[in-house]
Amino acid sequence: MRQEKRKSDIIISSVIKVCGYSSILFVGLILIFLLREGLPALKDVAFSTLFSVRWYPIEGYFGILPLILGTLLVTISATLIALPFGIGTALYMSEVAPRWIKEVLKPVVEILAGIPSVVLGFIGILVLVPFFRKFLDLPTGLTAFTGAILLGLISIPTIVSVAEDALNNVPPAYRQAGLALGATRWQTIWGVTLPAAKTGVLTAVMLGIGRSLGETMAVMMVTGNAPVLPTQIYALFRPVRTMTATIASEMGEVATGSQHYQVLFLIGILLFVFSLVINIVASAVSTRQRKRSERVLS
Repeated sequence: MRQEKRKSDIIISSVIKVCGYSSILFVGLILIFLLREGLPALKDVAFSTLFSVRWYPIEGYFGILPLILGTLLVTISATLIALPFGIGTALYMSEVAPRWIKEVLKPVVEILAGIPSVVLGFIGILVLVPFFRKFLDLPTGLTAFTGAILLGLISIPTIVSVAEDALNNVPPAYRQAGLALGATRWQTIWGVTLPAAKTGVLTAVMLGIGRSLGETMAVMMVTGNAPVLPTQIYALFRPVRTMTATIASEMGEVATGSQHYQVLFLIGILLFVFSLVINIVASAVSTRQRKRSERVLS
């Protein structure tokens, strides 16, 4: 029996190791493919052309600056919208809501997280776009603001799920100690529970940012897809184009190996770098917070 258990343990551990190493291998292969197809753009296209303010590939204008700033504008705005609602909902579900409400909200949040982005894009076109066009008296409802609202709604379920799990993992003794010291329930939540779950909450925020950054179909359907440089705050209420929308809308029409093809892969490299930076920051924050907690406990 012991030998059979050891063999099964060895097999299971080997499978787990292979899965872990294969994920690293796949990411490495994706990066190699992106570099192979996208780096030639730095040689074939002038640097001044790449980082200009005009994107019109038919005439040889490959300015990716409007795409980068449009992506950052929509992503940052979506994060600012999703952050209070996501963390607030997680706090309510973990600390305040009665059990029956929690049992209803939890599946609803999970269902929202599983809705395809193209369906949410249709909802955005039919509901959000006409509403904001009339409510804000805009020439068109296809704006960065509409995209930010929609991306915020898409990011909220991710933030809620991860943040709530982090809050539930806080030991009950922390809450009891805060209440025993005379703190109110809200003071305990704000001053004890939330700081104790800081690592998980920050991870939830980073995952929400990553979801907003990588979203394609929904943002392509409601932002207007106009590669205009957003230089003023009012640009939030004008059409923009993101990097993901550019790749999705133009990759199927370009000739393989052309300058346009290479620049699209260069945009993919930039998206890869942005996602990598977000993950590195989240990992660094989590590691630092974990070490600090271990230091305090010791």
